[in-house]
Amino acid sequence: MLGGIIFGAVLLGGLAYCGFNIVHDMGHVAIISVWPFVMLTVALLIALGFEFVNGFHDTANAVATVIYTHTLEPHVAVVWSGIWNLIGVLTSSGAVAYAVITLLPVELILKVSAGAGFAMVFALLIAAIIWNLSTWWLGLPASSSHTMVGSIIGVGIANQLMAGNSGTAGVDWDQVTKVFRVLLISPVVGFVLAWLLMLLTKALVKYPALFTAPKGDQPPPLIIRALLVLTCTGVSFGHGSNDGQKGMGLIMLILIGTVPTAYALNHTMGEQDVLNFVAVSQQAQGVINSHVDQNAIMTDPRADVTEFIKTKEFTPTTMMALRELIGDISHEVGLYKELKSVPPRDQQNVRNDMYVASAAISIMHKSHKPTLTPDEDKILVNYEKNLDKATKFIPLWVKVAVALALGMGTMIGWKRIVVTVGEKIGKDHLTYAQGASAELVAMATIIAADNFGLPVSTTHVLSSGIAGTMVANGSGLQWATLRSIAMAWVFTLPAAALLSGGLFWLFRQFVA
Repeated sequence: MLGGIIFGAVLLGGLAYCGFNIVHDMGHVAIISVWPFVMLTVALLIALGFEFVNGFHDTANAVATVIYTHTLEPHVAVVWSGIWNLIGVLTSSGAVAYAVITLLPVELILKVSAGAGFAMVFALLIAAIIWNLSTWWLGLPASSSHTMVGSIIGVGIANQLMAGNSGTAGVDWDQVTKVFRVLLISPVVGFVLAWLLMLLTKALVKYPALFTAPKGDQPPPLIIRALLVLTCTGVSFGHGSNDGQKGMGLIMLILIGTVPTAYALNHTMGEQDVLNFVAVSQQAQGVINSHVDQNAIMTDPRADVTEFIKTKEFTPTTMMALRELIGDISHEVGLYKELKSVPPRDQQNVRNDMYVASAAISIMHKSHKPTLTPDEDKILVNYEKNLDKATKFIPLWVKVAVALALGMGTMIGWKRIVVTVGEKIGKDHLTYAQGASAELVAMATIIAADNFGLPVSTTHVLSSGIAGTMVANGSGLQWATLRSIAMAWVFTLPAAALLSGGLFWLFRQFVA
């Protein structure tokens, strides 16, 4: 009851905080039509709905061990996990959010305020929600990270097919491969590390109670309860910090598309920040200029640089166009002293120019074209960081809204996944040591991935960790369950891609 009251108070306070900040941000927005605000409301509800489903789908893994071992009463456990998910989201850097966004086709990101942009966002979110609900209903620990990557691939390929292109140019396959490699390796890491930790624990810890399974409704000894609460806390925090970011980037696209005046640029960047940006821009322009072919022919700077981002084909035109684009951005920003002073009509254009310049420099850095000296490379990396600071930001109220959605989801859907984790992975019931080992590994893996700005699957790391401890304990595995989890792992990406691609095509029939 006390936990429910506390969470209720946090919920009401969070909603009030979000509402106040939205009203404040919209205070200087000229209302010409009510339609963008209707779209904003619907899109935000769907985006937060994704995080809500993510909460009761993924976060159930964090509370599975403490509930199954009777360490905490279910309602206490889900409230506790919800609070630490909230804290994890609030302290997250936003790096994972924009790592996910970079998977999207650049032309759709630049057109996020048009019909195609809304079709993209709605298709992504609705496809992810449908697949997550389907696997949750079957009690399968499937991955929301996997689902989101699959949805993005589906939209990218559908966009290219509809444009009459090859069907692959709209997807950043280098970034997809990087993210997918992490999603592929993390379950293996979870299995091996949990297996090793369990063997080490059995060899070093001489406390028989730790290696027993729960008996009836009897809670474990106090020291074991403390350990399991600690691991539950760590996984919940890590889940919020990593998984909570997956919807943040899409929410920012929604905000930029519907009310660019308020959210296209980071309005917290003041006069001193702008002065520094202009100085860094001049340094970057000097580096680019030293590599420009004076015989190159340029048409439109943003269009030429965007073409380079889409094709990855470096030409003499690329450097000339990038030099002009950097100069235009520096002039525009320096003219108005602060980002919030940029005229409403220009906010979206300035952001798009910054986004394109940042993406182009990132590609040049990875491809080593042109060949830069260490000092030149350092200058461009610093410039890219300044561009990202102006465009890749997440307001605190967005984090609060996502945290609340995750927390509420945690409190509803835990039962199905708890039974799978506790009883259906191994042939014997989960022991206290196994639960603690698997969650310690999951906690460390998720937090490490978050520090590198990479999305990782809480579900698969923990499930594979449980399997690793079962093998280490000689308990044996229930292959029927593992086959079901593996099938969900295999089919999640293509199923989500087909769903999102189909929805994107359907939505594009109604919007330009």
